[in-house]
Amino acid sequence: MYELKIQSEFSAAHNLRGYEGECEKLHGHNWKVEASLLAKDLDNIGIALDFKILKKETEKLIKNFDHKYLNEIPPFDKENPSSENIARIIFKKLSDVLNNENIKISKITVWESEKAAATYYEE
Repeated sequence: MYELKIQSEFSAAHNLRGYEGECEKLHGHNWKVEASLLAKDLDNIGIALDFKILKKETEKLIKNFDHKYLNEIPPFDKENPSSENIARIIFKKLSDVLNNENIKISKITVWESEKAAATYYEE
């Protein structure tokens, strides 16, 4: 198996509904997204997937979040735009685009600061 990773970033505001504390108030982050995928085999030139493709597809998804108020963007208009939920949404959407018989998105990690991150993966 091979594992590939890329990192992207976006800036956005959010607030956590029902949270008792500072995070219930409107605030923002410079989010970092790490996308990881697993590949069983390499192609005829020795790569699993061009890093550019993984980066392009990830950035296409997070472009919808960049410089936005996340609480107004579905599905976050109904569920909290927590790091955990953001990671899950990116995982599901990226899997829909890239997964095939050889490649599988393995996990998405969303960093809301240099010291705090959430990872979503499926078994």
